[in-house]
Amino acid sequence: MSDNFELSSPPFDSVSQVRFSPTNPDHLLVSAWDTTVRFYDVATNEQKAKFDHRAAVLACTFGDATHAYSGGLDTGVRELDLSSEKVTYLGQHGNAVSAMNYAREQNVLITGSWDQSLRFWDSRAPTAETSTHPLPERVYNMDLVNHTLVVAMASRLFHIYDIRKMSEPAQMRESSLKFMTRSLACMPDGQGYAIGSVEGRIGVEYFDPSPEAQEKKYAFKCHRQTIEDVDHVWPVNALAFHPVLVLFVYNISVYNTFASAGSDGTVSIWDHKVKKRLRQYPKYSAPIPSVAFNCDGTRLAVGVSYTWDDGEEGAKAAERPAVWIRKTGDEVKMVSGRWMY
Repeated sequence: MSDNFELSSPPFDSVSQVRFSPTNPDHLLVSAWDTTVRFYDVATNEQKAKFDHRAAVLACTFGDATHAYSGGLDTGVRELDLSSEKVTYLGQHGNAVSAMNYAREQNVLITGSWDQSLRFWDSRAPTAETSTHPLPERVYNMDLVNHTLVVAMASRLFHIYDIRKMSEPAQMRESSLKFMTRSLACMPDGQGYAIGSVEGRIGVEYFDPSPEAQEKKYAFKCHRQTIEDVDHVWPVNALAFHPVLVLFVYNISVYNTFASAGSDGTVSIWDHKVKKRLRQYPKYSAPIPSVAFNCDGTRLAVGVSYTWDDGEEGAKAAERPAVWIRKTGDEVKMVSGRWMY
């Protein structure tokens, strides 16, 4: 199979999220505004299952090898059986479900909503919704690493939680970027996270609140281009860190790389330790709302579809949605600033 290929049977409307399985490098979920979640085997380029919803699906995630979860504009939270295609309705938020993560150690689904709340769910419990946690603003993005949950909200607010102690946030922060948060991803080593804004800028943040650690945070411009002396700036729609590989012989982490994707139709690979762009892939035919690495880091899924940055006029000329699978190479592999071969 080609190193860069398009999945067959893509959604009919804009992609909202692409998510790989945490255990199977070939299994991919794609949620979309066409009210579906699609389950693919990328090794065979085959759609294995399709789940219809009542409204646009904004978020999806894997639970285990055979179960996934979804949420969106109909406010419902659903468990999807990937083998039987059975759908189990778990409950609902008071507004759209905008983000979700699955905590595998606790067997708990965490959802965030425009209703200004986080909710925890356990599909095995008599009542699936196990707890609700109010927030000061609407949830735009969430990500989870180990026990640390980062919640990006409207008004550039961030809450950082230890999910084992949800009585209050461990930290409350304001974005280091001046404009609305569009994307968020946690570092696999648990040290921090990256955020992207609508104004073509990425910030790299660290959890440790000490002054020494906070001095390391930084931001940089990206997904920008000067065309005929005019600066064009695009939103950073998606961020995804490459899984960390540890060389036990040398006791060092190999990869510090992450991907960023924007409404300019480009995907860039960055090394956040050496503060350097390693590669920009050839431009895609439309904006990119979501990207994801698979669990072994050998593939990158790229959702390509119109993101309504140009309103209804832009939609008239928009390309059809697509999901591309790209084999990763040496551009994602660095050791202490050196190429890893």
